[in-house]
Amino acid sequence: MTPPAPRRRVAVIGTGAIVTGSHLPALGAHAERAELVAAVDVDEGRLDGFRQLTGAQVAGFTSTDAMLDAVRPDLVLIGTPPALHREQTVAALKAGAWVLCEKPLCLSPAELDDITAAEEATGAYASVVFQHRYGSGAVHARELITRGELGAPLVAHCQTTWHRDAAYYSLPWRGRWATEGGGPTMGHGIHQYDLLLHLLGDWEEIRAMAARLVHDIESEDVSTALVRFRSGALATVVNSVLSPDEVSRIRIDCADATVELTHLYGHGNDDWVYTPAPHVAPERAAAWRTPAQDVPSSHVAQLGALLDAYDRGVRPPGSGHDARVALEFAAALYKAAFTGQPVRAGEIGPGDPYYSAMHGGHPEWAPKERA
Repeated sequence: MTPPAPRRRVAVIGTGAIVTGSHLPALGAHAERAELVAAVDVDEGRLDGFRQLTGAQVAGFTSTDAMLDAVRPDLVLIGTPPALHREQTVAALKAGAWVLCEKPLCLSPAELDDITAAEEATGAYASVVFQHRYGSGAVHARELITRGELGAPLVAHCQTTWHRDAAYYSLPWRGRWATEGGGPTMGHGIHQYDLLLHLLGDWEEIRAMAARLVHDIESEDVSTALVRFRSGALATVVNSVLSPDEVSRIRIDCADATVELTHLYGHGNDDWVYTPAPHVAPERAAAWRTPAQDVPSSHVAQLGALLDAYDRGVRPPGSGHDARVALEFAAALYKAAFTGQPVRAGEIGPGDPYYSAMHGGHPEWAPKERA
């Protein structure tokens, strides 16, 4: 018999709400496979409170480098503001640790190339948290679409219509290109359109609009896009923080069925609905029902998949191409919106202004000099 894999030693960087509310429960669910050994936070008071919350002997540090040198963890979970992600991810990779980082993994395709280079140099991997891919409903829908069970995908809608008030943007790092990387296109809707891209595969062309309608911020507070996929399917994507009736929704109309997902911050099997076309036999439609096992989309599910990959020594889901897809889509959406021109997949590379910053240096969108 193959001996069980050793328990992985885990550190967290950042001890705020996303770590306490999502990463800690995930670690608890996988306690037989992963052990929290260290935490990093520049706020010593918050760090002390976190260590008390864990009820365990967790070493505390105010410096990422000091923690990596002292602890040498197997896995690092990053839950800090977006501007810190690239630097902290690269440092963890260079220390030999695998990484699971909150979205966005970094702020530009150029920064993503830095992470890729660190992966190649170290043999460690960095995954981004896109937990909606890992619920059993999403896994089932992707299998059906990929196998052609629902017929060819034709029309899709992807909607993240949320609401954020002025108080939300009172934190100094929100709504600024240098610290958040963008508005709802980067910080909110990215979960839904990542899942859409996961379900439908490669896209070919995007046309878009963006606006700053309500909030006094550098980035947009709403964006919309029209997308053509390699399969020929057409999709609309809406990312908003201006919508009082909040909902997250994906709808894909295929030749033989419509599949719909409606939720807010996470989904289970019951959130997925399949509607057969009139010509589909009832027994065929019955086979589309969601699986008996109901695995909600969550950090628990994604951490389990990452630990499985670690145990096998293979690239984990959410890294490499998986991480690049959504970030390059965001860059293309911004370029299409700010230039008013269609953008083709793969056209943003070194030398393109949108390669190094999502605002592309556009005079109406780039950060202004502060007095």
